[in-house]
Amino acid sequence: METLLSPVVLFFVLGAFAALVRSDLAIPEAVGKGISLYLMVAIGLKGGIEVSEAGFTFDLMIAAMAGIGLSFLIPIPVFLILRGLGGLSPVNAAAVSAHYGSVSVVTFVTGLEILARQQIPAAGYMVAVLALMETPAIISGLLLAQRNGVAGTRPAHNMVHETLTNGSVMLLVGSFVIGLVVGKPGFASIAPVFEGAFRGVLCLFLLDMGLVAAKRLKDGRSLTPRLIALAVGIALVNGTLGVLLGGLLGLDAGTAAALGILAGSASYIAVPAAMRLALPQADPGLYLGMSLAVTFPFNILIGIPIYVWLAQWVVG
Repeated sequence: METLLSPVVLFFVLGAFAALVRSDLAIPEAVGKGISLYLMVAIGLKGGIEVSEAGFTFDLMIAAMAGIGLSFLIPIPVFLILRGLGGLSPVNAAAVSAHYGSVSVVTFVTGLEILARQQIPAAGYMVAVLALMETPAIISGLLLAQRNGVAGTRPAHNMVHETLTNGSVMLLVGSFVIGLVVGKPGFASIAPVFEGAFRGVLCLFLLDMGLVAAKRLKDGRSLTPRLIALAVGIALVNGTLGVLLGGLLGLDAGTAAALGILAGSASYIAVPAAMRLALPQADPGLYLGMSLAVTFPFNILIGIPIYVWLAQWVVG
């Protein structure tokens, strides 16, 4: 209940409600893009600073390996489920599975805010894990498409370069490195902008995402009740797997919850851009509808509180 009544979640609900009742409330695209850039810089800087304070630890290494492994392997069972239970074609199943193996920056940032409010913060190095989990799922999805005879699939090694040079990945990783270099003393001069205003800007961004998600759900003609149920079920299973793996590896409750949040999230920025180039035959309404219109709001409203509770129960 505390999570559901937090400002970031309530602003998301406000945006979704405004879209559902056909309000003319809107955030200009340029403003929305600017907010996205701000959030990625802020979270990257904070992560780099925390790692500079704590140093490169064994926990960071095992969390990074766990994140990469989850990102690469999750698309495989998701592909099989979407082919069997979802009835999707190989190309659509491969495209959607890549989204669920990758991560959502906004879901992660919202989760960090909720963890901080509950005084069980995640380790700062999880920002690095977030960046590392962007690419393996794309490679895995393309390999699944190639193995199942999808014509015209671009080679995976070409997509690696395009993914690593994607604007959001570059900005997130670059900000992390800058935070790592300047440390806390160097961050002090810009802290009022990237720390003091962070929560307010996040509320505005969640308002925008509520508008977008509700509109996408209304327009999602490709989404059947079965696919909506699968979008929720896959997220819940993946998130639970991430939390359990974090607990098994000895991570603290906040960090295990963050790993669960990453595993349970689905990309709707980096992967759609990659799939548009690599698998143009795939239906954007399908993979964006499932990841953005179903899984994203489910995680914001229900999934994150479940992963946090599970991490506290598992880790103690």
